[in-house]
Amino acid sequence: MKRILMMALAFLMLLAGCSTDVTEYRQQQPRLDIFHYFQGKTEAWGMVQDRSGKQIRRFHVEITGDVIGDTLTLNEHFVYDDGEKQQRVWQIRRVGNDRYEGTAGDIEGVATGQAAGNAFNWHYSMNVKANGSTWLLKFDDWMYLQDETHLFNKTQMKKLGVTVATVTLFFTRKGE
Repeated sequence: MKRILMMALAFLMLLAGCSTDVTEYRQQQPRLDIFHYFQGKTEAWGMVQDRSGKQIRRFHVEITGDVIGDTLTLNEHFVYDDGEKQQRVWQIRRVGNDRYEGTAGDIEGVATGQAAGNAFNWHYSMNVKANGSTWLLKFDDWMYLQDETHLFNKTQMKKLGVTVATVTLFFTRKGE
């Protein structure tokens, strides 16, 4: 039994080290500049799936983005299929060559992100309410620019290194 547990642990550690590096997308076009894409009005539709792939929530989000200097402010307004409404305001700073940091009210600490080519990878921890409890989950958030107007987003939500849910969004840029 101990041997099986050790093998399972080694396998999980191996899988954890198999994540994609955002720089693998550096040659992909069109190039994603999150400050440019999110400046003005953006709209998105998304869903949350549990670890088995079952859709457990759907939502719509309207976003207003304002850029001042090296800071992008995203004001997000969510409406879920059960009628719940939520707002999140991100402050995202450009801190270096294609590197970003961000904060928001329900984010623990500072989010870190990097862009390359048509992709942006964002890592953060967020307090998520579910079933009457609040859980601190780690988010591995990937955005892919399809064209000037459309962006795909897929996020893995993890607890103790295990994916507990996946979020998929489709964005449409409305412009200034």
